[in-house]
Amino acid sequence: MMTVKRITIALVVVLLGVNLAVAARIYSAATENTAKDDPYAQFKLAAQVMELIRANHVDGDKTTYQQFTYDALKGMMSSLDPHSQFMEPAVYEDMQSETEGKFGGLGIVISMSKEGYITVVAPMEDTPGAKAGLLPGDRIIKIDGRSTEKMPLQEAVKQLRGEPGTKVTITVFRPKAKDPGDRIKDHTIERAEIKVDSVKDVKIIQDSIGYIRITQFNAPTADEFRKALDKLEKEGMDALIIDLRNNPGGLLDSAIKVSSEFLPRGELVVSTEGRDPKQDHKYYAVGSKRRPAYPIAIVVNGGSASASEIVSGALQDMKRAVLVGETTFGKGSVQSILKLPDGSALRLTTAKYYTPSHKVIHEHGVVPDIVVPVSEENERKLMEQRARANLPPEEGAEKVQPVADEQLDRAIDVLKGVKLFAKQTKLGGRSNVAASK
Repeated sequence: MMTVKRITIALVVVLLGVNLAVAARIYSAATENTAKDDPYAQFKLAAQVMELIRANHVDGDKTTYQQFTYDALKGMMSSLDPHSQFMEPAVYEDMQSETEGKFGGLGIVISMSKEGYITVVAPMEDTPGAKAGLLPGDRIIKIDGRSTEKMPLQEAVKQLRGEPGTKVTITVFRPKAKDPGDRIKDHTIERAEIKVDSVKDVKIIQDSIGYIRITQFNAPTADEFRKALDKLEKEGMDALIIDLRNNPGGLLDSAIKVSSEFLPRGELVVSTEGRDPKQDHKYYAVGSKRRPAYPIAIVVNGGSASASEIVSGALQDMKRAVLVGETTFGKGSVQSILKLPDGSALRLTTAKYYTPSHKVIHEHGVVPDIVVPVSEENERKLMEQRARANLPPEEGAEKVQPVADEQLDRAIDVLKGVKLFAKQTKLGGRSNVAASK
C-alpha cells in the first residue's frame, strides 16, 4: 500500500512539474507577445536607436530627429502594401495641387505591383506615353537614370510629371517581350498637358450592334455615356459593346452612374470592407431611366483597372453583361488620406472593393466569361492602329497594316448569337401560342 502511495505522490509531483513548466512557457510567450505589442516599449527602443546613431554615426551631424522620424515612417508604410505611403509636407502639397489643377505628364497610369515594381497600368490614348509605345504591364525600372527600386509610388509620379514641353527618360522592362533584346529599352518622352476625352468611337458597327469605348472615368464620363446611349438607341441599336480595354479607372461616382444605366435603381453596384466598420460602405444604382434590355458585351484586358473593374464586376454579377477578353488588372483597394499635425499625411489602404456577389477585386481582377488572349505584338499594333485611325494620309495613316481585333470580333459574335437565340425563342413561343389556339 505504501508503495502505491509513493508512486501516486511521485506521479503527482511529476505532473505538477510538467504543468508548471508548460505554464512558464505560456507565460513567457504571452509576455513576449505583450512586449511586441507594447507601444511604449517599442517607442523607447526607437528613441534609443536614434540616440545611438546621433552619438556614434560618422555623419551624425547631418541627421535630425525629424528626418529620422520621416524615414522610419516611410519604411513603416512601404512595408504594409504597395499603395500605402507616408508623405512629407512638400509631397502632400504637391499631391493636392496635382488633383486640383492641370499638369504636364506622359499620360500613363502607374501602380505598384504586388512584387514591388512600378508598373504601367495603361497608357492613355493620344498621349506621349501611348505614342512612345508603352504597354500595360511594362515595368519602369529607371527615371532619368535613377533606379525606381524601393521608390515610393508617389515619388515616381512626381518624377514623371513636369512642365509641358520638358522631357524625361524612362527605362522600361517588358517581361512579355519574346526577343530578349527588346525587354529593356530607354524612352525619352516629351511631357504634355494631358487632356483625354473619356467617351469615344460612338457608332453602330454592324448588325445593329452599338459600340462605345470609355478611356477613363472622370467627372463628365457619365453624362457623355448617357448621351452616347441615347444617340445609338435612336439609330436603332439592339445590342451594345462597351470597350473598357486599357481603361485605368478614375472616379467611383462615375463608375456607379455608368453601371446604373443598366441596373434597377437601388441595386447593389459595389461595396467596400475594411478593418474599421466605418470603412464598410455599399453603393447602389442611381437614376430612374430604364434602358431597353438589349444584350451587352464588355471587352476588358489587363489594362482595365479600378473603376473599369467595378463596372465590369457589377454588370457581370447581375447577369446584365457578358465579359470578353482577359482578366483585368486587379486594383481594388481604397486609400484614405489622413493629414497629420505637422502638414505631412498618410495615404493608407483602409478597405477593399467587392463585387455584388462579394468577389474581391484587389490582386485578383475580374475574370471574363469568355477568355480571348491577345499577343503583345497584336496589342501594340492595335493601339497604333487606333491612334493613327484619324490621322490624315500625309501623316502616315495609310501605312498602317490592318490588324484583326480578335477580342472585339468575339464580342460581336457573342451578341449575334444572343440575338439569334432570342429571335428563335420568340418565334418558337409564337408558334406554340398559335398551335394552342
